[in-house]
Amino acid sequence: MIKFNPKNVTIEAIGEEHGLDLERKFDEYAPKIEKILTELNQRKDKPGAWLQWMNLGYSEETVWYVKEYAAMVRGRFENVLVLGIGGSALGGIAVTEALLKPYWNLLTAEQRDNLPRIFFLDNIDPDQMSAMFEMLDMKKTLVNVITKSGSTAETMSQFMIIKDKMQAILGDDYRKHIVATTDKEAGILRQISNEEGYKTFVVPDDVGGRFSVFSAVGLVPFALVGIDIDEIIEGIKNIDLALKNTDIRKNIAAQNALIHYLLEREKGKNISVMMPYSSRLRYVSDWYVQLWAESLGKEEDRDGNKVNIGPTPVKAVGATDQHSQIQLYNEGKNDKIINFIRVEEFDKELEIPKIFEYTGIGYLGGKTVNSLINAEADATAVALCDYNRPNLTITLPKLNAYHLAQLLYMLEVQTAIAGELYNINTFNQPGVEQAKNYTYALMGRAGYEDSAAILREKMGESTVSA
Repeated sequence: MIKFNPKNVTIEAIGEEHGLDLERKFDEYAPKIEKILTELNQRKDKPGAWLQWMNLGYSEETVWYVKEYAAMVRGRFENVLVLGIGGSALGGIAVTEALLKPYWNLLTAEQRDNLPRIFFLDNIDPDQMSAMFEMLDMKKTLVNVITKSGSTAETMSQFMIIKDKMQAILGDDYRKHIVATTDKEAGILRQISNEEGYKTFVVPDDVGGRFSVFSAVGLVPFALVGIDIDEIIEGIKNIDLALKNTDIRKNIAAQNALIHYLLEREKGKNISVMMPYSSRLRYVSDWYVQLWAESLGKEEDRDGNKVNIGPTPVKAVGATDQHSQIQLYNEGKNDKIINFIRVEEFDKELEIPKIFEYTGIGYLGGKTVNSLINAEADATAVALCDYNRPNLTITLPKLNAYHLAQLLYMLEVQTAIAGELYNINTFNQPGVEQAKNYTYALMGRAGYEDSAAILREKMGESTVSA
């Protein structure tokens, strides 16, 4: 199992002004945490509760269908192109970057075991999109388009362009190059898929995009590039049992949720930095930023009170950002909690040769880069304590599908618990929807004429160009 060490948020480590008396706080909040966990698990099967992501580790039928499809198309494509944005892409990027061999898309087919390269088109920059479409041979590319509603402007504009290109090149065979992941029954992409005969997978009901990584949204691209999705599911199942435990002293998700909540409410630590000491985990930080920001950044609480709350997530990567951000974290405003992620055993061991022994760097000879990166993580954590800065460490025994799934699922459960502590709706995102509606209006979508009129008025102010 993954390990959790919160000792560097305690009074003993960083002092009373910035630290927590964890034992006392665990005692104080034990009944509330027990109630939150009990109610979350009671509500997870209730329609409209948006907690079906808690059941994804047990979706054996979905796993079977995904594996069957991946086996069926194995060897037919050199490239997989994923079209999606936000939760439809960030989880996929995080997991594939973590679990595939580094520089996967630059390896030869033999080095990839004849598995395809994978690309995520998660933005609508016209230069990036044009370059992607020019680079990929459409005859050798499988496109996975992901949107539950089928009305996501960014994803569907990408799809419209690439569908047009593929049809021009492949004729009617283009359909065999498209797999759609969307709503089971409703929505524009479901309608198009049914009419055109695409292979489809389902985005489950009551699973928000930022919680969808272990649904077909993530499992399909993972399986297509050979990631062991059985191992992912096994990791979720095993940690799910631990995270159902209503005793806060035995539940690391509950502990971390409470620590973040208390440090923000009582100590003013309203910035949560995610800093893995592994380049392969750098995109886990991007995924965490969306999970934490969209879930906890809310204007109103459940009682309708205007609260404008939400700790701000920040991404970093060690050891790189020791040389760019740690100066601020140590000596700047003390308003942050640093989440370190360490890997105990890397896949490769890389020894530093014993050369330049007559110089000041001779001490490095004979050591390993493995020990160096973890020494830097440990040293940074201690240095932060010297400056009375709270930090905690999550440790993965190995960076594999099993333990990565445990990490991501733990962070999902942690987020749900934190939302309950803040008394907010963790699963809506009204602040995102307003900008979407304005975009629809600007692009002339039917039904958004009133928004277009408001926009014309608001945008009528003069602008100044440099």
